[in-house]
Order: sequence, then C-alpha cells, then structure tokens
Amino acid sequence: MASMTAGEIAARVGGELVGDASVAIQGVGGIRYAGPGEIAYISQSRYSGDADTTRASALVVGRDWVKPLVIPVIKVDKPEDVFTTVAQLFAPPPVAYPPGIHPTAVIAAGACIGHDVHIGPYCVIGEGASIGDRSVLVGHNVVGAHAVLGADSLLYPLSSLREHVRIGDRFIAHNGAVIGSDGFGYQADAKGVRTKIPQIGTVEIGDDVEIGANSAIDRARFGKTTIGHGVKIDNLVQVAHNVIIGDHAVLVSQVGIAGSATIGHHAILAGQAGVAGHITIGHHAVIGAQSGVTKDLAPHSFTLGFPAIAQKEFAQNQANVNRLPELKKKIAALESRIKALESGSHLPEA
Repeated sequence: MASMTAGEIAARVGGELVGDASVAIQGVGGIRYAGPGEIAYISQSRYSGDADTTRASALVVGRDWVKPLVIPVIKVDKPEDVFTTVAQLFAPPPVAYPPGIHPTAVIAAGACIGHDVHIGPYCVIGEGASIGDRSVLVGHNVVGAHAVLGADSLLYPLSSLREHVRIGDRFIAHNGAVIGSDGFGYQADAKGVRTKIPQIGTVEIGDDVEIGANSAIDRARFGKTTIGHGVKIDNLVQVAHNVIIGDHAVLVSQVGIAGSATIGHHAILAGQAGVAGHITIGHHAVIGAQSGVTKDLAPHSFTLGFPAIAQKEFAQNQANVNRLPELKKKIAALESRIKALESGSHLPEA
C-alpha cells in the first residue's frame, strides 16, 4: 500500500500545511467515513462540523479555513479539485491489457486490426470491421460488420458496436453499452398493427467520447445519429434515432432523448431529463433533473420542471405552491366575512 506524509501531499498539490507534517497517509475517504491513515476533504462550509468527528488523519480544506483541529489540514484554493489529484496518488495502477488476441476470439478474415491491439476472451469482430491502434476490447465484445473503432479506445465487457457505426479515437464504452441498435420506428396500419420500418442509417461518434453502462445510442432511420467530440454520457441513457449531440455536451443518468432532437454543444442534461423529438436545445443550455422539454430552448438557458420552464420562473411557482396552505386559510376567513356581511350578522375578527 502506498504511503505518504501529510507534508509530502501538501507539497505535491501546492497546499499550505497546518499541523504535523509527519502524519502518515495510506489512502483517501469521505469526511464521514474515512478512518485512521486516510485523508478526506471539506469543500463546503455546511460540512465543517464533520471535521470535529471525523476519524481521518488529515483534511484538505479551503484557503479560508480557520477552525483549529488536532489533525493536520492542507489549505488549497479548490479542495474538491485538488482532492481528485490526492486520490490519484493512492489509486491502484490501472489494469494492463497487453497487445494480443485471445484464442477464443472470433475475427472475420476481412477485419482490419491495428497495431498493439488487445482483443480479450470471446470477442467477435465482423467482416470489414476496423479496430484502431492500441485499442482494447476487454472481453465478450461484439464489433459488427464494417464498424470502425478509432485508436486508443476501450470497450469494457459486453459493450457492443453494431454494423457500420463509426467511432473516433480515445472512445470508452462501459459494460452493456450498445452503439447502433435499431431506432424505434414502426408503421401502423388501419387496425393498429405495426410493421417495422427498416433502420438503414448509422451512428457517428467523435473523439474523446465516453458512454456509461447500459446506455443505448440508436442508429438513424436514414443518415446518421451524431455524437460530437468530447461528449460524456452517463449510465442508462437513451439516445434515439437521428439525434444530434454537439461537442462536449453532458447527459447524466437516465436521460432520454427522442428522435431527431438536436442538443447544442456544451449543453448539460441532468438526471432523468427528457427531451421530445424534433426540437433543438441551444448551446450551453442546462436542463434540470427530471425536467421534460417539449419545445426549443435558447442557448445558455436554465430550465426545470414539466413542461420545462425557466429556472427563475420555476422557483417562483414553487414558492407560490408552498404558500397555498396560508392562502387557503385567508380565503376561508374572507368567505366567512362575506357570509356575515350578507346575513347582516356581526363580522368575525379578521
């Protein structure tokens, strides 16, 4: 197990150490769960009380920290960001995947395999498929016919690339992700019987994209579903046919995007947000968790609720909802006074 002193950690992150520099640290943990020999962090003042009860041996805190503690603290500008660096100091080395092809892998004769590629157990590579240099297929992966996977990419077990999809460099797909599954398209007859519409398009994904576990990116009905450079997609996300997602957009867990919607670059869709089909979300727009978007959103907008409205308006509406019990009492009192006036009896006190 790696071990560093509090002083060594402070030096590595450019922090100001207050306390015993010789305290040994062997790992990291959360402020409420860290134990002896671990370092934790506090990034918000509301958690400062946890510093009195933590079992951690050291803390990373903000520059404005003034509370005296018996354990050493490392003052930095951005505790949360710096703690990521601290965690990396104690992280185990990444799993190595040496170049080579496992004997159980099935690779079509016409597939193109780049240099220093790792293809793990029970992978299947289709005819005409291409795997870029130094890419890793950990195991039980399927790369369909004529699919293209760029260089330095990583497919975790049971992720699949369907036929004809094209993916850029440094791509990561986590377990169970499916790229290029059929779009959800059916034609209903007069009796409501649905016949499948052939989904003959494809999916194109840019460089530096990461897709979470059990997420699905559907192929286009015609043309292509497009995921831009640097897009980050969380677990359990559904991207429907012919959707366009701009560069560096973020889709958090359980987001669902209906067909032919366009998501602008650097947009953020929080957890369980839903976007209707054939609408446009502007660049840098933020859609709050569990929001349902039914119409176009302007660039740099921040929306919440269903149907999604501006965050400020949503907050005002919520405040009004919270006042309903009070308003109900006031209305009841006014009704009582009106009834008294109409009957000519003594008015109740306001």
